[in-house]
Amino acid sequence: MNQPLINIESKFRPEIEGLRVVAALLVAVYHIWLNRVSGGVDVFFVISGFLITTSIVSTINRTGEYRFRPYVTKLIKRLLPSVFFILAIVLGLSWFLLPKSILDKTIHEVFASMFFYQNWQLAISSTDYLDSSQMKTPVEHFWALSIQGQFYIIWFLIFTLILFLIKKYKLTKVKTLINTILGILFVSSFIYSIYLTSVNQPWAYFITMTRVWEFALGSLLCINLSSIKVNKYIATVIGWLGLIGLILTGIVFNVSEMFPGYIALWPMTCALFIVLSGTCDTKFGVKRFLGSPVMVKLGGIAFGIYLWHWVLLEFYRYNVQETPGFIVGTLIIISSIALSFLMTRYIEEPIRSSKDNKYSFKRLGIMGSVNVLLIASLLIGVYIDKNKLENKINDKNYPGALAVKNPDDIPDQEPIPSYSEVFDDLPKAHLDGSNQGLKESDLKIGEYGETENYDATIALIGSSHSEHWLGAILEATKDDNYRVLSMTRSGTRFSTGYADDDLKGIWVNNVLDYLKDADVDLVISHATASDTPNNKIQQQMVDQLQYVKDEYGIEVLAIRDDPRYSFNVLESLETNGLEETTKKMNSVDNQKDESFWRQFEKENKSLHKIDLTDYFKVNGKFQPIIGNVIIYRDNRHLTNTYSESFGPIFEEKINEIGLVEK
Repeated sequence: MNQPLINIESKFRPEIEGLRVVAALLVAVYHIWLNRVSGGVDVFFVISGFLITTSIVSTINRTGEYRFRPYVTKLIKRLLPSVFFILAIVLGLSWFLLPKSILDKTIHEVFASMFFYQNWQLAISSTDYLDSSQMKTPVEHFWALSIQGQFYIIWFLIFTLILFLIKKYKLTKVKTLINTILGILFVSSFIYSIYLTSVNQPWAYFITMTRVWEFALGSLLCINLSSIKVNKYIATVIGWLGLIGLILTGIVFNVSEMFPGYIALWPMTCALFIVLSGTCDTKFGVKRFLGSPVMVKLGGIAFGIYLWHWVLLEFYRYNVQETPGFIVGTLIIISSIALSFLMTRYIEEPIRSSKDNKYSFKRLGIMGSVNVLLIASLLIGVYIDKNKLENKINDKNYPGALAVKNPDDIPDQEPIPSYSEVFDDLPKAHLDGSNQGLKESDLKIGEYGETENYDATIALIGSSHSEHWLGAILEATKDDNYRVLSMTRSGTRFSTGYADDDLKGIWVNNVLDYLKDADVDLVISHATASDTPNNKIQQQMVDQLQYVKDEYGIEVLAIRDDPRYSFNVLESLETNGLEETTKKMNSVDNQKDESFWRQFEKENKSLHKIDLTDYFKVNGKFQPIIGNVIIYRDNRHLTNTYSESFGPIFEEKINEIGLVEK
């Protein structure tokens, strides 16, 4: 190809280097002190789109072709040294410095980060990046790097297709073709991002398709920047507006509920303003600050700053205190800068700058192998710990909820599940996929117990706060000829409070349609939400259960919600100890549904009710461990082991309702 693919400015842009470090520091500052999203990652994505498109087009302009092997080789040499090194450090420290309850999750996420699918790992495991009550691994932030790696492959394929079309059909309007393809990607991904953020924000936050538009925006800027002329006075103004607006993103917007939808346009527009302002050299422009030698130097290690700050922060949180003060937080940032500088100089640069690819890949192979061996060693250690505890377990020493009746008769034992198992101690419906995810509205039904020639059918319906009672119900009915159905959907109460066109409302209506003609004798569901005093929310749940009773003639057992907390009980238990966690649990109002439940018990006679609050207390105080069984796997959901210990209590209640004559 004698003519360039397209004329672009491929010169070094010092203000972009400065913008990179601003984005990295914003992420660090907001994570450390504000526990919020800053918009810095979105800026990284725009910059990545701009820079990789510049590199791709420049290569095609120079060589007339674009080959996969050189592209991927360069990519691997740039990304993997830092990734493999930091992951090795995390693995080495995790056994000694991480709570055992999050160790297994950390191992899985390290593996996912090594192979650049961490964002999907977090999405599938229902992680909420913005929920402070969820235990965080030291590598959770690698989700952004995984998306970036996936994007680089997607962009190679897109530009390979573009080059193929140009050569095959001898196209001359190359810029129009590129703008059209990138524009279609931008618009379709942007619309999908807005939609998915509105219906399932945690899922939208992580998946690749909702982020493509951010990269596409940077690419479109690259392709069209030479055609955009900005007055130097306007450039000065928009540059500083962009920087100030970017810094304020996490303060101005409630990003915990709005990203990555249309609000993500704000930080990205700020980034575009800064890049546009950099096309002019002005005396008082933001380019003079961002393009200064110090900022350019820091920009070269911004990638490392982003990776290191979260690692240091999470190890600090788990071993010292939840939120660092100003001095400690500043030291974390300074340490991140220092570690990034050393890692770039002694780990990354020797591999990236080496002309001998065999040498580079040999080093990377050794680093990757060390990580795999560390992962295997940790998994073996977790397995041995589990087996040691399992060999000590018997019913007498681990009565769980039943210990409330005679707490002094229970000998002290190492609690179960083991800390390494608690996070994954889930009900069957969650493990076998019967639980409905937030991205779906179709009805999934888990079927347990006797599935043929059964005497009665019990249906457990509602959100995860119904689902975690499945263990208790299965234990209660194990000696009976009952069929047990699980119809649950994460984050969705069995309530009249949803619109018919909302995914939650559609799911509720699907449940009602099923119950209308179903062979169901008893519906069990939680009837309150203990984290809200809003009687309207409680009443809508009761109204739905009353409808099932009145219209379908099905018996209903309404469960009062279990106590909920604003902090992760499991994390506190492992890091702060039993005594301190017990104090925290009893220092907050964890049952805001109290007045509604009492009124409901008094006035409603047609629904069966069960209040299990006393089984979360010993001598009048709420506890994190009862009967040597750990109660919570997070801040509100029961471990399946503790749920199963309620089996005799539910058995008595079900017998009282009288589904079959005995």
